[in-house]
Amino acid sequence: MKKIVALFSGEGTNLANLIEKIHLKHGAIVCAITNNPEAGGIAKARAAHIPVEILDHRDFESREAYDSALVELIREYNPDLVVLCGFMRILTSVFTSQIRAINLHPSLLPAFKGAHAIERSFKSEEQVCGVTVHWVSEELDAGEIILQKSFTKNSSDTLEEFSAKIREIEHEILPLSIIKILKES
Repeated sequence: MKKIVALFSGEGTNLANLIEKIHLKHGAIVCAITNNPEAGGIAKARAAHIPVEILDHRDFESREAYDSALVELIREYNPDLVVLCGFMRILTSVFTSQIRAINLHPSLLPAFKGAHAIERSFKSEEQVCGVTVHWVSEELDAGEIILQKSFTKNSSDTLEEFSAKIREIEHEILPLSIIKILKES
């Protein structure tokens, strides 16, 4: 059995999707780690009997110190793959040089790297938008692309409707990417 550690920061909608599409079928998620003690995803992981680790970034003096503790914690679970599914941290080389991880980003990279990608994509003149799954690298949102899926923006959509399309694609391509990677490894 392949083992996954999932990292998240918020409500855990992508984590819940992975639980449904991967964990319940294969039992693959061995731990869910969050940097946010108030994250809604904690309850979702616990409801699926997945161990949850809370590693609050505010308890560390630097990004590097946090990343070092995160690497140590991840290694305790010996995963085949680490999946960032809404993990809102910029990771340093302390993490990226030691951990094999993929990230889900709500834009067609290289466009709209970093935070608030959905809003920036929505407000942009771009007609084709979408989602990217990529390998985590030292440069923010610049790792090798694993899978992308696009859609044509509808000018009459609200931000909420646009965001819903992004989420739908995220829920489709993240599990596909994970299955592809784990089959190949």
